[in-house]
Amino acid sequence: MFRLRLWRPVVVGYTPEWNRAVLTDLDAFRSRGSLSGLTPYLAAGVVSTDVPAHRARRRDLSRHFGARALAGLGGRLREISERHRPGGTFEALGWSGRLVRHLLNAALFGEAMPDQLLARFLRPLHLDMPAPMLPRRRLFRRTDAAIARVLADPPHGSIAADLAGRPAAVTDLRVALAAGYDTTSHTLAWAAWHLGAHPQWRQAQALPLFIDEMLRLYPAGWLGSRVTSRDTVAAGVHLPAGTLVLYSPYLTHRDPGLWPGPDLIRPERFGSGHPSWSYLPFAAGPRSCLGAHLARLMLESGLASLGHGTLTQAGGDPGIATGITLRPRGPLYLRLHGR
Repeated sequence: MFRLRLWRPVVVGYTPEWNRAVLTDLDAFRSRGSLSGLTPYLAAGVVSTDVPAHRARRRDLSRHFGARALAGLGGRLREISERHRPGGTFEALGWSGRLVRHLLNAALFGEAMPDQLLARFLRPLHLDMPAPMLPRRRLFRRTDAAIARVLADPPHGSIAADLAGRPAAVTDLRVALAAGYDTTSHTLAWAAWHLGAHPQWRQAQALPLFIDEMLRLYPAGWLGSRVTSRDTVAAGVHLPAGTLVLYSPYLTHRDPGLWPGPDLIRPERFGSGHPSWSYLPFAAGPRSCLGAHLARLMLESGLASLGHGTLTQAGGDPGIATGITLRPRGPLYLRLHGR
């Protein structure tokens, strides 16, 4: 654990003990006042709800985002991924952003949302800070109105159909759209780039472990935050009420004490599991990401479309840039030839 002084004092930790304390005690560590509230894309819905209201709202939503609820979605996502399969030389960040936009439209809205509006709504999430933090009230109103029209007659099999009639359905769907977009598209771009250098992991049966490793190396939610509601202790550190505390999946995932050779790509390491509270690509505990299963479905379908033919790296910058999420500096050029 260590301290930082940003615009206010901050305590940062990345040990498993710290992660467990911050992510399990929802009464002591609150979302209200944390970093997620600084962007209009996340400052709403279940993301910004604290106990006791959080438990009931999450329980209601989790039924529609779990593996059982999304069991019939995989085939549709694979079909869309094949439809948008690149050919020749392509730029991975552009391809992944377009593909994930279409996949989210299918999963959340049954492809009923206007693609041009989705592209405008999501574009700031790819831009440098402070673009994702700026209010865009007119754009948000247009997006909310379009979501409301979908909810009035939702396509069968969409998540919108499951949520129709709920008072906060528009907000929950808008936040799910934003939260699932850049996080998944950036991870997909990095994964495609590394598959170009590691062809042995392109087979369908190998992809789950490879995706685990990409999520370890490049956790899109690289930094999480909470604010203490009262004096408390976490991993032996006294924290006065009102302290901004940070946990970092990126730092935890790169800790050599937890992950031997942390900077190396070794998907096989996940064949034997991992230490508790040391793997947090979707956070953990009672506030873990509701869209984790959907994100993995999108990653698997997108990468499966690159599993045939010859895929090679063609140049680019896979270095890390930080913003609300972790993303490649880019561009990332790949070549895909043959079927």
